[in-house]
Amino acid sequence: METKTLAGLPILVAAVALLLWTTLTMKTVSPMTLGAGAIASVGLAAGALLVGTAGDGRSV
Repeated sequence: METKTLAGLPILVAAVALLLWTTLTMKTVSPMTLGAGAIASVGLAAGALLVGTAGDGRSV
């Protein structure tokens, strides 16, 4: 595997786990759950960008 793929996959897995945990445990909307959701969405975007650009050699 390429370096970008190896770097992006753990970011994606951690972001998915955080977003799933936030969604399943949210009883009310609070600043902590909104912050965790925002961090998870940034992690998903970063991981997808790394994995998506790994195959064709484009730089991020």
